[in-house]
Amino acid sequence: MIYYVDQKAGRGGNGSKERPFQYLSEAAEIAQPGDEVLAAPGIYREYVNPKRGGTPEKPIVYRSVQPLGAVITGAEQVKNWVHYEGSVWMVKISNGLFGSYNPYKTIIAGDWYRALDDYHTGEVYLNGKSLYEAPSLDMVLHPEIDRRSWDPDFTIYKWFTRQDGDYTVIYANFQGADPNKENVEINVRRNCFYPDKTGVGYITLSGFAVKQAATTWAPPTAYQEGMVGPHWSKGWVIEDCEISHSKCSGISLGKYLQPENENKWSTKLVKDGTQTERDAICQAQREGWTKETIGSHIVRRCNIHDCGQTGIVGHLGGVFSVIEDNHIHHINNKQNLAGAEIGGIKMHAAIDVVIRRNHFHHCTRGLWLDWQAQGTRVTQNLFHDNVPPKGTEIADSLALAEDIFIEVSHGPTLIDNNIMLSQCACRVSTQGIAFVHNLIAGSFTWVGAGTDNGGVDFATPRYTPYHVPHRTEIAGFMTILHGDARFYNNIFIQQEARKDLEDYAESVGMGKEVQFVCGTKPYDGYPDADTYFAQFTPEAAIDHAGKGRDIFYDHLPIYTGGNAYFNGAEPCDTEQNFQMDKEHEIFVKLEQKGEEYYLSTNVYEYLEKSSCGFVCTETLGEAFEPEQRFESADGTPILFDKDYYGRKHTLSPIAGPFAEESIVLPLEVSRV
Repeated sequence: MIYYVDQKAGRGGNGSKERPFQYLSEAAEIAQPGDEVLAAPGIYREYVNPKRGGTPEKPIVYRSVQPLGAVITGAEQVKNWVHYEGSVWMVKISNGLFGSYNPYKTIIAGDWYRALDDYHTGEVYLNGKSLYEAPSLDMVLHPEIDRRSWDPDFTIYKWFTRQDGDYTVIYANFQGADPNKENVEINVRRNCFYPDKTGVGYITLSGFAVKQAATTWAPPTAYQEGMVGPHWSKGWVIEDCEISHSKCSGISLGKYLQPENENKWSTKLVKDGTQTERDAICQAQREGWTKETIGSHIVRRCNIHDCGQTGIVGHLGGVFSVIEDNHIHHINNKQNLAGAEIGGIKMHAAIDVVIRRNHFHHCTRGLWLDWQAQGTRVTQNLFHDNVPPKGTEIADSLALAEDIFIEVSHGPTLIDNNIMLSQCACRVSTQGIAFVHNLIAGSFTWVGAGTDNGGVDFATPRYTPYHVPHRTEIAGFMTILHGDARFYNNIFIQQEARKDLEDYAESVGMGKEVQFVCGTKPYDGYPDADTYFAQFTPEAAIDHAGKGRDIFYDHLPIYTGGNAYFNGAEPCDTEQNFQMDKEHEIFVKLEQKGEEYYLSTNVYEYLEKSSCGFVCTETLGEAFEPEQRFESADGTPILFDKDYYGRKHTLSPIAGPFAEESIVLPLEVSRV
């Protein structure tokens, strides 16, 4: 059955082509497995709550007949502004408009949320761009530039809200614009396309623009919502959409509500957040979190931008998913929201998740894989400009950011054939990782650090779970020993370190953890495999008798081969079979031309054949704790014989993400 929807249609339609529904929610009430809902171009100011899902063979498909022509928005236009003073206007809105959820009464809060001021989930938009909330009316009347923002000039466009009986009052400084003539909107709805119950699976959302929802903070120990999302179900496809301007998260592949464990750390205060997260994971396991019931979603070819917390968020609910060919950019640029749950993508428990061919840039952190990045593969992505711009006032240590952050996971986590150009390439507070055939122009930070819980007088290690390979069932818990890291056939190119970032790291006491030397140098002192495993022979065990069990808690080994170092990038002290060029000056330049990006570099003029040849699953071995190979989600081995573009390497491969026959400059790298 095909149902037609047209926002311009009159009331009383029946969903036929001749008499279409006026609202998508009308179709969402009656759509059955195998049905298709076709939306004509228009602005749909409504919350779409799919009543039922489809089946693997018969999904329910919601499609915009004109790509991005159908717009689902959580905002309403406001045209009754009254001039207040100077360039400030005021509007008074009946709270009846908001129903049971008033974004201008709802303060953003939750576990790991650390903003300096209180902010509401509401938002004010001038011609599609969100203004900055101020904590007082005086700051709206006399606005000052906020240097924390990545767009400081716009920070003088401010708004303030208060309650007046049954009314919400909003004051906004439009800097000379007349809000009754311009397009001024405010957030009204909490979600845009999102079922209010769990288990509504196998839905496809295709070709819509979705924007401007008053979403709440989405930590892993709470109900995780987004403007769009499957709400703890299976088999969704979100494709060819533009997802933008969510107050917190754009797409959620996250956790369902556990009432007794909802933001337990920040509300009940007694148990630490790490413990409540372990509780949440085990509860989900008891309550049906399995491969058969949850996850296996696809997010592809979407333009995801200008969200306050994350472009895509998920804990537990995103397992076995594929996130591919998306453009993810300008996330958390306002810097008003802060805390430990921010990034272009922020996923916990990305079990067997494939993140490929995406373009991450201008985000407070491109990709954050936190806890249980097991069987996760990050491949063929472009990362750049995921640290604060020059001149930005860095508000907190997490805002310094990087292309990728892998945290307290046991792996296997595979990072291959990526281009990583930000000053900080990867924060590595983890183990069980492999970097293969990447071009890396930034540093590794927090190596061997950042995995405890901040204790002063007591040891506070974080024990995190690992799982049965390619399943959700928990196999065990263990703290992070660090190491268990593999680096093969990567190109490391040192770029000039930014002094402002170095100075900030020193000023907050992180000069050791946040360093700017490109290469594996932070792994100095880590054992190689032969040295490490020699401790565990029967003879060595006798030697250790009576000396405690420290050998079981020492750093794990690292494995290297075929890496190439340029411009002063440095290998670690146990590096094997590497190329180091100290003679030539190497440049790497990324340029935007229109909507495309091009990479130019002279590194291939000096790059030698790899000294370790082809890398494969056998080369990488097993991640130590889960005893799982670096392999595909279906358990088949991987041979790294293809490059960033999917082109085959020659029989004598070179390091980096491009096969030898691909050396034609400039190289087109944009995927969206």
